[in-house]
Amino acid sequence: MTSFAFGHALRINPDGTERFRFQNFFIGEEITHFGSSYQFAPFGFSGVTINRTGDGLEAVLVFPNNDVCRGWAIKAINASWTMHVDILIIQDPDPETGLAVQNEIINTYTGQVTGGQWDNTSLNLELSSVLDAVGTDVPRRSLTKRIVGNLPVSNNVRLQ
Repeated sequence: MTSFAFGHALRINPDGTERFRFQNFFIGEEITHFGSSYQFAPFGFSGVTINRTGDGLEAVLVFPNNDVCRGWAIKAINASWTMHVDILIIQDPDPETGLAVQNEIINTYTGQVTGGQWDNTSLNLELSSVLDAVGTDVPRRSLTKRIVGNLPVSNNVRLQ
């Protein structure tokens, strides 16, 4: 009988290239996922819920609150790093050979770090994508004269 489990593979791109790769299923092990190696990190991923009206919840990555995670998480928040999360179905290893079967990707979520917070035990990174613009949080961008031209100085603006 075959059983299935769910796990996540996380790729972190601080400057357009993959710098970190983590997986949260095989404790203390390194796995190969589509030709790249992923180290174990205890993290959770949640919040990708979008209904038919288009509004949804922000995705959140939850890490343990320690010096190692806080070190790069603060940089991720300040520089709005891009992160890709593959949601995987992980199959049991082949009972005869003991080799792991290729994991199947159910979905891939790509988001930009737009905020974060931590408490005594956990560190939360909020991820937003352009699809989140329908909800309450539009990905952060400042309006400047260079982007939009002259801005009105009065609230009495009419479109004709």
